[in-house]
Amino acid sequence: AFRKNFPELADELFAKGEAPPCIVVWVDCWTSLGGSQFVDSPATGRYHTYLCEEIVPWVDAHYHTLPQREHRGIAGKSSGGYGAMITPMLRPDLWGGLAMHAGDALFEMCYLPGFPVSVRTLRDQYAGSIEKFWEDFRSRPAFSKRGDDNLLNDWCMAACYSADADGKIHLPYDTATGMLIPEIWQRWLSWDPVRMVPAHADALRTMRAIYIDAGKRDEFYLDLGAEAFRRELEKIGVTDVFFELFDATHASIEYRYPLSLKYLAERLTA
Repeated sequence: AFRKNFPELADELFAKGEAPPCIVVWVDCWTSLGGSQFVDSPATGRYHTYLCEEIVPWVDAHYHTLPQREHRGIAGKSSGGYGAMITPMLRPDLWGGLAMHAGDALFEMCYLPGFPVSVRTLRDQYAGSIEKFWEDFRSRPAFSKRGDDNLLNDWCMAACYSADADGKIHLPYDTATGMLIPEIWQRWLSWDPVRMVPAHADALRTMRAIYIDAGKRDEFYLDLGAEAFRRELEKIGVTDVFFELFDATHASIEYRYPLSLKYLAERLTA
């Protein structure tokens, strides 16, 4: 009620003539567990395929687009910022630019600190059972108990990063001790944008626009992930990047969205 949402901010940006006109598509990739991370997973669905093989062709077929990848960008915040980083790496044939606001990156910084909280919550409230947590969580208002957010985030990320082909979800730690399970944790790390850069260097070198920002007081240390991502880009010779760390937490940074939208529009419409 007190802050403008993304459609309102985008409308205002174009109404003022502060950015070249472009078509902005707002995609719903939400799941029953939370975010999809914009990946294909047996546990949540094929959201990467949905975005690239359904949404993109549909928009090109129904709107007067510039259909070449050089004129198409992707942007997002938090999990959306994660999707904005990895999607162009995986499909450089479709995407020519990206913008991320505090996207999930450098997994040992953004995810590990929450694991002990989840282990204690499981131990103290649910006898170590994730099934008992879900039974309780679904019986009451969401996020009405301490520890809900950490447990739900861990389970949702596990559904995206470490699900088996049959949809079985594996947490990356022992639920009694919190000790990492190396083979499961490695599956998570293989999806870390920071670690994905070297294998997708050629794709990233073709990007016409890369925008990165995060708040210096981000509760999930995504400012560190942003810096690590920028440094990996620098290692592969990608230095034409907008990068800024600003005074903010993870929340209430919607006012940054017009900055990245303007940046992408200026670079991708030419």
